Amino acid sequence: MSKLQQLHRRTALKGARQPLEWLVFLLLLPFSAIYGLISWLRNKCYDWGIFSRFCAEVPVVSVGNLAVGGTGKTPVVDWLVKEFLSLGKKPAVVSRGYGGTFSGKVGVVSNGEGLLLEAEVSGDEPFLLAHKNPEAIVLIARKRAAGVQVAVDHYGADVVILDDGFQHRAVERDLDLVLLDASNPCANGWPLPAGLLREFPNALRRADVLLLTRAEEIPRFSLENKQIFYCRHQLENFAVDLSGQQLSFHELKKLKLLAFAGIADPQSFFLALKYDGLVIENSLSLSDHCDYDQSLQAEIRSAAAGCEGMITTEKDAVKLKKEMFSLPCYQVPMAVDINAEDAFREMVQTFVRRS
Repeated sequence: MSKLQQLHRRTALKGARQPLEWLVFLLLLPFSAIYGLISWLRNKCYDWGIFSRFCAEVPVVSVGNLAVGGTGKTPVVDWLVKEFLSLGKKPAVVSRGYGGTFSGKVGVVSNGEGLLLEAEVSGDEPFLLAHKNPEAIVLIARKRAAGVQVAVDHYGADVVILDDGFQHRAVERDLDLVLLDASNPCANGWPLPAGLLREFPNALRRADVLLLTRAEEIPRFSLENKQIFYCRHQLENFAVDLSGQQLSFHELKKLKLLAFAGIADPQSFFLALKYDGLVIENSLSLSDHCDYDQSLQAEIRSAAAGCEGMITTEKDAVKLKKEMFSLPCYQVPMAVDINAEDAFREMVQTFVRRS
């Protein structure tokens, strides 16, 4: 992540404080106002019925966020998939497939019997969800309605999860679950590019339920007439190398490690590793959905000089191969711990039953 990207993210998250931050913010502010206005008008067109919406024959749960990336959405989608599977449902995840090369109408990442697309084609998040839930149907589609229809008509899905669906209003949903980062729910309050939001904060009125993520303690946040839950993301107590072999955290703590991540907020991952007692000798922040080409592989190898191993996220690991590096490279599975989990589970089931 370049210094300019770090400056922008710092300003977008916390607001401008230094003169250079104010300059960047003020230059971008008019574009944010235009972007926010366009988003508002687009939503009004759906509210007024000018734009049509596809209504599925099965329950649809949307998992989305207000900000661009960084709220830990994938572990929550994974939790929902596992929950529906445990209830004997046949869930399908429909994703945009961002970062993948697929250009067709609907791509089948998994048909519930095994992986059919590589991560480079599907995008890392759909691939990861399919890899972790081989019994689930995972599809990618630029027009999410087409993906939902294929999931129901061709694969018999009886519940659909829209991955990153809050702004995708062309599909009706029975539950609109919106994730916010508990440490900074609405960032600096502005849409892109001066901020990190996809819409103005008042868009949260459309949400049915809010889930504040990375909540190590109960944050002071409320929104009138909205049910709010909290969760925290925690690392599992083991790691897996690129050949699929597990290593306990006890053994991993003995190694000097390079940590690298190509996610929206790499620093949160690095802090979690250090909090759990790993020895992070060096760290490398990469762009979200980065391509691990020869140049980037060389940069990682250089950053790992003097280290005994490397560690990265599950999302990054799906794009890596063992032969890329001479040092062992580990990934750490991420789990989500939901406060009042039984109440959250009942809420989800109630929406599904009601639909």
